[in-house]
Parts: sequence; C-alpha cells; structure tokens
Amino acid sequence: MKKTLYFVYNTKSDIWNKYLDNLHKIISPTTYSCDLCSLTHGNFSEKKEWKSFRENSNYKFVFMYKDEFLRMYSCLEDKNFGFPIIFQKQGEKIDVLFDSKEISPLNSVEELIEFLKKKMS
Repeated sequence: MKKTLYFVYNTKSDIWNKYLDNLHKIISPTTYSCDLCSLTHGNFSEKKEWKSFRENSNYKFVFMYKDEFLRMYSCLEDKNFGFPIIFQKQGEKIDVLFDSKEISPLNSVEELIEFLKKKMS
C-alpha cells in the first residue's frame, strides 16, 4: 500500500486569503506565516526542484489548506497542531511526520527534500 503525505499549509482556502497570502509572500516574505509554502513554491508556481522530487517519489502527495484539512479530519481538531504541518497516512492511520517547529528552521527546498528523504527511508 502506497503511503500518502499530507502537506497542510498555514492558510485558509477561500479566494480572499489566497490573494492576501500571495501578496504577503511578495511584499514581505520574511514575515509570511507559512514556512512550508515558502519552501515549496515561488511567488507564482511550484519550485522546479520540488516538483521533480514530488513527481519522482514513491509517495502520494496531497496538499491542503488548514481549514480543508480540519474539515476532512475533524477528529484531529482538538490536538492543537501548529501549522504548517506534514502528516503521513497509511491505511486509516495518520501520524505527524513533521510539525511546524521542524519545518520552520529549514531554509531551502533542498533542505526540505533531504529532511523528507531521511524521514521516509
């Protein structure tokens, strides 16, 4: 059974929040609240290194906004997770792979990829 990685961004899915997030990322990237998005995406698209890693991985990747994830997994709402966060799901079991405290110090998409490779091996 193929494992699934859920990448949950620290933002909401509505159009207004998406617009404000993109604007914030461009105007003041150092204060942007989603370290995961900053690692995997540039201002307008997915980073090439990340896309290549994702497409060549043996894992299934699912990307969600915080509100979408909490609606889908409402049983986890009381866990007080910090976002962004990465979960690993196999069958019905879902576990934290990396929390926001582990994601925050990463400085590049290459560091994220290496971090994931170590954790997934």
